[in-house]
Amino acid sequence: MADSIDTSFSRKVKDTTAGFVGGAVQVLIGQPFDLVKVRLQTGQFSTPLEAFRKTLAAEGPLAFYKGTASPLVGVGVCVSVQFYAFHEARRFLLRKSDSSQLTLPQYYLAGAVAGIANSPVAGPVEQLRILLQTQKHDNRRYSGPIDAIKKIYANQGLKGIFRGQGVTLLREAQAYGLWFLTFEFLMQELQKYGKVKRDEIPAWKIAGCGALAGEVLWLGSYPLDVVKSQVQSDKFGKESLYKGAIDAARRTWRTSGVAGFWKGLVPTLLRATPCSAGTFASVELTMRLLG
Repeated sequence: MADSIDTSFSRKVKDTTAGFVGGAVQVLIGQPFDLVKVRLQTGQFSTPLEAFRKTLAAEGPLAFYKGTASPLVGVGVCVSVQFYAFHEARRFLLRKSDSSQLTLPQYYLAGAVAGIANSPVAGPVEQLRILLQTQKHDNRRYSGPIDAIKKIYANQGLKGIFRGQGVTLLREAQAYGLWFLTFEFLMQELQKYGKVKRDEIPAWKIAGCGALAGEVLWLGSYPLDVVKSQVQSDKFGKESLYKGAIDAARRTWRTSGVAGFWKGLVPTLLRATPCSAGTFASVELTMRLLG
């Protein structure tokens, strides 16, 4: 079995390149939805429609792409890391197995490894995006991602840059374990019942599998994401509201109950469908293009 596994450098470059393309597509599709989601999670608005209307009225249409520069590069890197780490974990598990295919728990494990590998990049990138998305247009603390990095590092050091890293790691492991597991399961089902090879599955079916995987990702990890957004949107030092992720979760439970952990879910699921579909379709088609 091990002899048939491609572990060449070119294979790894292709995994990484395809992931970067998928990440860029994900950001361009999902950024407006993401801004609405973050503003709901951090308590600025009560409903998605209110968030959309008031943001548009006060800040104009370009507001929905606030903080795009950071995630456009950052998410491209993140998704590159995710797909590279997933395939490395997959290849490792296959070498240890007598089977030509991973079990479903093994796919979850490989996806979780991808999420954990990605978390050191995702944490700082997402904090920058959240801070830029949640600041008021007429009371901006940061002029952009570079300014935010400089000010946070000057006042808080690396601890500030990596704020919320613990809950980010948990969110990433759970989310991407479910994401890759769902996508690979659906792709296998298409191959089995359609009696086709993987590279014969049309793009629209790949996108459909990706869309469903995106819904499962968020439904299975959303409460962790809410807590992460609260911690990373908080002020620093004496002005901070939360002592950490556990404190943020306790306060959310006390003030809003279970519903507090699902704020902003609707725009998140709406965003997940095209974003995840676009990501997986882009990655798969790029891999085919690269051979």
